[in-house]
Amino acid sequence: MSARYVHGYEATEAIRLQDQAQTLEHLLHADTVYPVGDTVLEAGCGVGAQTLPLARNSPGAHVTAVDVSATSLAEAERRVREAGHGHVTFRQADILALPFAPASFDHVFACFVLEHLPRPREALAALGRVLKPGGTITVIEGDHGSALIHPRSDAAEAAIGAQVALQRMAGGDALVGRQLFPLLGAAGFVGVQVSPRLVYVDASRPALVDGFIRRTFTAMIAGVRAQAIRAGIIEAEVFDAGIRALLRTAEADGVFCYTFFKATARRAA
Repeated sequence: MSARYVHGYEATEAIRLQDQAQTLEHLLHADTVYPVGDTVLEAGCGVGAQTLPLARNSPGAHVTAVDVSATSLAEAERRVREAGHGHVTFRQADILALPFAPASFDHVFACFVLEHLPRPREALAALGRVLKPGGTITVIEGDHGSALIHPRSDAAEAAIGAQVALQRMAGGDALVGRQLFPLLGAAGFVGVQVSPRLVYVDASRPALVDGFIRRTFTAMIAGVRAQAIRAGIIEAEVFDAGIRALLRTAEADGVFCYTFFKATARRAA
């Protein structure tokens, strides 16, 4: 049920995902800790970038990580095994065809997954079916419409918009973060709470200047250049000017803001 992954599966993308996870680990994962003995399903683990902090934060939980891509799953398992986490198991599976009995897990965790799915509400409902009554779900998504930069740039907005359009054409939604509250409610979850997680970057935060502006966000947009131009969404000159404008925010007087959304909810008891 996955849309086409517009960022591709090259080694450079796996590195970008790992850089992103390391840069944002405290912001996104610090308050996600599962009790000893509980069972956790990580839906759409990809190359394991989010599996690693999940495993580190909950060493006593039993984590099952699934992904539709066998290649990504193998890379995730390699990374997790190299890190010494023996409490994570891996299975290839589609979220709409999970190979688990109803009410199999105490918790479900999904990070940067819904944005790539053509039917996110159905995916959430499927995840709810494998949760135990009263079990929790945690969902984290970005929203490219939340990107704000200084100095402001029409070209940067056009380059970001090209990525949003390309992802929509592939069947996903890069603006899904703002939709988590209604999506979880429509999928039957209760007690939905959404927490915006703002990334604010200026020259006083050099780790974020490099880790987020250069190696996470701008690298992500730059990675779709050929596809966006080939699809006729944007002209090459405009796209390249947009990338330069995004990198310009890494200079001494630049500012970059972006909001992630972290939602928690429960399956009704």
